[in-house]
Amino acid sequence: MTASAPLTTLPSLTPEQAEHSARVEALIRRRIAEAGGWIDFETFMELALYAPGLGYYSAGSAKLGGAGDFVTAPEISELFSRCVAHQCAEILAGLGGGDIVEFGAGSGRMAAAVLRALEALGALPGRYAILEVSADLRARQVERIAPLPEALRARVMWLDRWPAQPVRGVVLANEVLDALPCQRFVLRPSGIRALGVGVAPDGAVAEPAASGRPPDARFATLEPPDGGRLVALERPADARLAVACEAILRSLPGPLPEGYRSELCLRVEPWVRGVADFLERGALLVLDYGLPRAHYYHPERAEGTLRCHFKQRAHDDPLVHVGVQDITAWVDFTRVAEAADAAGLEVLGFATQAAFLLGTGIEALLAEPHDPAAQARAASEARRLLLPGEMGEAFKVMALGRGCPQPLRGFAHQDLRASL
Repeated sequence: MTASAPLTTLPSLTPEQAEHSARVEALIRRRIAEAGGWIDFETFMELALYAPGLGYYSAGSAKLGGAGDFVTAPEISELFSRCVAHQCAEILAGLGGGDIVEFGAGSGRMAAAVLRALEALGALPGRYAILEVSADLRARQVERIAPLPEALRARVMWLDRWPAQPVRGVVLANEVLDALPCQRFVLRPSGIRALGVGVAPDGAVAEPAASGRPPDARFATLEPPDGGRLVALERPADARLAVACEAILRSLPGPLPEGYRSELCLRVEPWVRGVADFLERGALLVLDYGLPRAHYYHPERAEGTLRCHFKQRAHDDPLVHVGVQDITAWVDFTRVAEAADAAGLEVLGFATQAAFLLGTGIEALLAEPHDPAAQARAASEARRLLLPGEMGEAFKVMALGRGCPQPLRGFAHQDLRASL
């Protein structure tokens, strides 16, 4: 991942972006006032990203690619999608056919490339269903799919809700779990405290995080909601967050220091359970940046994993550019594996993105005949996908499934399941 940029280097908002951000902030301030002066970070992230008609993923700004806020692997190179297609083809062949369901298909670039690759492999799914919460991105996907040949285009459908009927095949979730709204917490001598958001009157300075008194004390009953600025504030963790954090702390090899702060996504379990409810036979491929728990909650990672993205700049302040920047947190893959086990799914494989792409044939794709310019371009793209300093190590691939023939080729080069 790109190192965090100083806030002073972030591009300025356009007048339209500033107006939109102000509307999102007004909504959040009203919610804070209704809640008594404070909302937890999960609620803030939900509003900032998904508020109907206002949140980042509901608005119409460009999000993906060079003109957007961040670049995903399918946007970097079709090599990534063709490798994913190879894994899909193996799974579908072992099942005797089936469907593909993709969550959060972004610009639709991966869906289009996977379909073209599967056609070349003679392994097309019965249907390719896309579940997309963003109306803007769904429109972009429709535009991306439209030029495909009719034989491919006719297999694509969009879902308004999770599949109601059993699915046999492959479920794809590329950079989906990192965008699930998460909780944030900090360890204090008094116990586990929840990090959330309040409102400070204009000109006021929020209490420092290390202050001895509760940092939200002065702003707990702020009215009216339309003035002031959003600030990060703490409160004692509620029972649900405290129990989840305590379970994490007990599982770690050593203690974490006072003041340690991080993220915890309590939506992983219901999300995985939802997939398990409709996946009759087949595999779920989770492709995302993240770590096993012991590395995720490491003493040296004392500020957590939260990252925001705006116009190709990564930084760690979610309270600026609200509603027009992306907010993500790394995935605790141990939590994903635990959720799978509780939902009756088996962890079929876990590896770095580099190992997965090598297992699914990226070297053979690079060896295909190309003109010199195309060959150089493909080599450059592959380096971004494979090198440890780029996406190769930070991004992981996990396969979860039931009734799925094994082993899977994507995990032939590496098996990190013992690290979970």
